[in-house]
Amino acid sequence: MAHIRLQDRSTRPVANIYCIGRNYAAHAAELGNQVEEEPVVFLKPTSALLPEGEPIRLPAFSNDVHFETELVLLIGQGGKSIAPHAAWSHIEGYGLGLDLTARDLQTVAKRKGLPWTLAKGFDGAAVLSEFIPAAAVTDPTTLSFSLDIDGERRQRGEIARMVFDIPTLLAYLSSRFTLQAGDLIFTGTPEGVGPLHSGNRLLLQLDGHLEARFDVA
Repeated sequence: MAHIRLQDRSTRPVANIYCIGRNYAAHAAELGNQVEEEPVVFLKPTSALLPEGEPIRLPAFSNDVHFETELVLLIGQGGKSIAPHAAWSHIEGYGLGLDLTARDLQTVAKRKGLPWTLAKGFDGAAVLSEFIPAAAVTDPTTLSFSLDIDGERRQRGEIARMVFDIPTLLAYLSSRFTLQAGDLIFTGTPEGVGPLHSGNRLLLQLDGHLEARFDVA
């Protein structure tokens, strides 16, 4: 069973991994996608998880693996049809992740109207930092995060600029699925995505709360 780690070194088993696409308008625009009226949801298998401390290994079957930096929610209390005003109480922790995407495979799948699973769910495609307790964040609506590669700022995201905010996402997901303790939710990436290359050194920062480093093998 896959586990994630909190900053106090305790661990939690992972149940499901939900991912939200096109949740920042500028990112949707840079890929030529429209913003939908409802959240775009896809899944990753737990075998895709890659914790901090392990190298990122690019899959041999893709020549164009992109980074997508995202705030990740850890669900502590599951539920069905969660009301938006109650959503924050269901979150146990906040972390940062990379939704790695085999862009070449995804482009072909989109063109043919096929699922994205092969492009989004390969081993190591869900890169994760440690998680901070939700109680450590006074106002999560002000959270911001960033990604530096080889010392250069490549992405910066502000939670306030999400198309669908966190309470809306939890309400929507729990209206379609029964959320469980241990579920992870990748909440979408801002603009600036691009390819990874062997030898890249990555620094992810959740401003004022945590940072995580990864090397690309």
